[in-house]
Amino acid sequence: MKKNYLIIILDNVKTLFYALIIAVLIRSLFFQPFYIPSSSMEPTLLIGDRIFVKKFEYGYSKHSFPFSPPFFSGRFFKQKPKYGDLVVFKTPNDNRTDYIKRLIGLPGDTIQFKNGKLLLNKEEIYRTKIINNYLIRCGINTQEVNAYSERLPNGKEYIAVYNKLGTMQNTDEYKVPKDHYFFLGDNRDCSKDSRYLSSVGYVSNENLVGKASIIFFSNDTISGSILKFWNWENSLRIERFFNLLR
Repeated sequence: MKKNYLIIILDNVKTLFYALIIAVLIRSLFFQPFYIPSSSMEPTLLIGDRIFVKKFEYGYSKHSFPFSPPFFSGRFFKQKPKYGDLVVFKTPNDNRTDYIKRLIGLPGDTIQFKNGKLLLNKEEIYRTKIINNYLIRCGINTQEVNAYSERLPNGKEYIAVYNKLGTMQNTDEYKVPKDHYFFLGDNRDCSKDSRYLSSVGYVSNENLVGKASIIFFSNDTISGSILKFWNWENSLRIERFFNLLR
């Protein structure tokens, strides 16, 4: 009888082990879920959104795998990201923290803000104002912004917002090094991104984790925890479920 119990226990352990291996492989090679904890990508991504990220989009580096094992360097099956991609990457200052931002600059590009307008390779990024006096979150606060539709050189369009009461007007020129990329948050005045060279700066090709592809779940954490099922009518953002990201 004891032997039968031992066999059952061993079978269960093997099943759990195989399930764990399959889960790690799926997470490392195909899709990984991420939670959006900040407002830096509003209005594209909201606090409480949960997204799937395609791990195979740019090939694989050590950061594609749990705990970033230092078994190899560089990338294999490498694919180049494109202007406007929503990219998850490991921040260069610790190679551990995951950020998601929009890719604005490729290797060799120059990026600069002049009079509050975004310049890429000295050419002003085309933008059209679509909303005045739009309210958006910045941390726990709400601020008044103007929303613009911006279009990058490859035709990629997205919505970016700028603080109406004062935005980043002028910067030095950023020159993107070889094998690095420059990222901005869509919530331009509430985003720690490549403009802040001491904390994020230029992101190495090796630090790319994957491309955001879909919002599969969304819950407004300010309206209530997901555990408060009696408040789901107010907190769940059902209209965002399974929205494709662009």
